[in-house]
Amino acid sequence: MLDTLTFLLEKLFLLAHIKLSSLLPPLGARRGDPPLCRRCERDDSPPPAAAPQRFQRGDLLEVPRTLFTHFGIYLGDDRVAHLIPDILPVLTADSQQIQEMVTNTRLLLGVLSKRASIRVDSVEDFAYGAGILLNVMDRAVRRSPLSGEEVARRAERLVGGVSYSLLWNNCEHFVTYCRYGSAQSLQTDQFCEWLKSLIRDQRNVILTALLGILSMVCLGISSSTALPTLLIPFTLWMAS
Repeated sequence: MLDTLTFLLEKLFLLAHIKLSSLLPPLGARRGDPPLCRRCERDDSPPPAAAPQRFQRGDLLEVPRTLFTHFGIYLGDDRVAHLIPDILPVLTADSQQIQEMVTNTRLLLGVLSKRASIRVDSVEDFAYGAGILLNVMDRAVRRSPLSGEEVARRAERLVGGVSYSLLWNNCEHFVTYCRYGSAQSLQTDQFCEWLKSLIRDQRNVILTALLGILSMVCLGISSSTALPTLLIPFTLWMAS
């Protein structure tokens, strides 16, 4: 049972971090101030940086995973500050124990409990065997990056336990705040735009109504089937 639960939680974490920019339609023009980033203009093709000594203090390091991307700020001397979900700081104040590499269990429980830490690890531990992209986000960001020293100092000041949210406070928010002066995650922005387009599509009203009727036919008429059948299509209709 525990193995099954761990497997399901691991899949939940991976799906929550999926690269939305590759799955969702491009964003249209925004109203008001221009966004911090334009991911549609971003080129993910450059080769990964080959050696830690190429990095400069304040560089933004990006590690593409299979289903998500992790970000960090290079501090110099083979050290990287990055935000990662972690339950252990909630359970103990032992700094030596907390500094050990974050296991999958610690990470998953951190996601569920919405707790994280901004920690400093070696480049090797940060990358975890993956290639590293160097300052790729600079090509898509409208604002010029702050000086390398200011970027690193911002990251160093934030080291410690923080709250965590998949959408509102993740590792991308951390690095964009440090490097560009404003915290933002384009993946979150794109998810919200996709969700709005989904709600506005009136075909989903019909689809949810049909699914509700199907559930009542298969499971019988009860409050657990009748209420969603009525409320979900009604809510979508009113919001569309």
